[in-house]
Amino acid sequence: MSGFIVAVVNSIVFSIIGVVVFWVSFVLIDTLTPYNLWKEISEDRNTALAIVVGAMSIGICTIIAAAIHG
Repeated sequence: MSGFIVAVVNSIVFSIIGVVVFWVSFVLIDTLTPYNLWKEISEDRNTALAIVVGAMSIGICTIIAAAIHG
């Protein structure tokens, strides 16, 4: 049972680290672009930008998952 608890704690810790790294990278990319990504997607309904940001998010998450997995 102890090994199971260690595995669950490790999963939670790595999940939190992955989310934090993703959020920091998203904020960094949002800062580097000449416009506010969140405003463009949510208020202006820019579908093309939403697709690009979604693809970017999947790419970043794939890199984070590979780095955490080893």
